[in-house]
Amino acid sequence: MDVSFLGGPSPQRGVGVVAPFDFALDRELWRWVPDEVSLHLTRTPFVPVEVSLDLARLVSEHETLGDAVRTLTAISPGVVAYACASGSFVGGLAGERAMCEAMNRAGAVPSLTTSGALLEALTELGARRVAVVTPYTVSVTRVLERYVAEAGVTVSGRAYMGLTRHIWRVPYREVVEMARRAAAKGRLGAADALFISCTNLPTYDVIPQLEAELRLPVISANQVTMWAALRRLGTRAVGPYQALIDPAARTGPALPEPGSGSVLPQLPEEKQQGGWS
Repeated sequence: MDVSFLGGPSPQRGVGVVAPFDFALDRELWRWVPDEVSLHLTRTPFVPVEVSLDLARLVSEHETLGDAVRTLTAISPGVVAYACASGSFVGGLAGERAMCEAMNRAGAVPSLTTSGALLEALTELGARRVAVVTPYTVSVTRVLERYVAEAGVTVSGRAYMGLTRHIWRVPYREVVEMARRAAAKGRLGAADALFISCTNLPTYDVIPQLEAELRLPVISANQVTMWAALRRLGTRAVGPYQALIDPAARTGPALPEPGSGSVLPQLPEEKQQGGWS
């Protein structure tokens, strides 16, 4: 009888994840993680505030992040990621750097944020113009635009949903429709990539579909967070047919040219939620 398994389990490396109290997509994060890595999640304390700039500031206070990171240190993760887009871009580039420094001090472990990972991903893809999709209100969306602009990235088009709660319930169909609008409405030239913001917005399965349809890399908040965290561990995220993760899937920043005979579908005007302003 083979009892070699009694020596197990196989050793695993850990990624600590600090998420906002209302984060509901634990299972989606796990889909990017290879078998030899474990995720260890903790959440910030509840506050009775809807999704807004105020909430973004509350869940990203340094004391709150420090307390959350310290809850993870007992299990010795190799890296800690703050999985919140708005909470990590609300203070601009300087605010994002200060958050990483506060997390480093609290846990003595390499730390990163979703918004910092976004900029890493855009650099990896060589993207200087990005179309943006968000579930947020226009005020939160504008702060995201200012954040990437501060890093030298132009927002070529955007679409937003205007939601303040229950973002994890948005179906894939709506994510795809908003992505088409953002990519097709570029004012400042064709996008080099499309970014879907908010770690509470489901995106895993729509990324390959959108990349094939729009013919440009598509990245999302949860994807870049896991990609960057796993890179810190010296391993790769799992994401078949996703350009950021699989270089063979990269097709280059090419949207259909006007008159080329390839037209992206548009939503009827009366069905659009949010838009340019």
